Amino acid sequence: MVFAPGEKPGSEPEEAKLQNASKQIVQNAILRAVQQVSQESRRREARASGTQGSPQRGVGELTKKHEKK
Repeated sequence: MVFAPGEKPGSEPEEAKLQNASKQIVQNAILRAVQQVSQESRRREARASGTQGSPQRGVGELTKKHEKK
């Protein structure tokens, strides 16, 4: 095994920690990106259907034709 200047033998656990931290950072970034795209898609769908407001419209709500009089 060849060591870079300043690198000591036995630093593999430190490298593994850095790799794990890097993987976690990438996973978090991907998750945030997926959530953002999903949220934007819901907003676009809401605008396309002519509604403004919460993309969760209809969950736990009554529409006009379902309201009791």
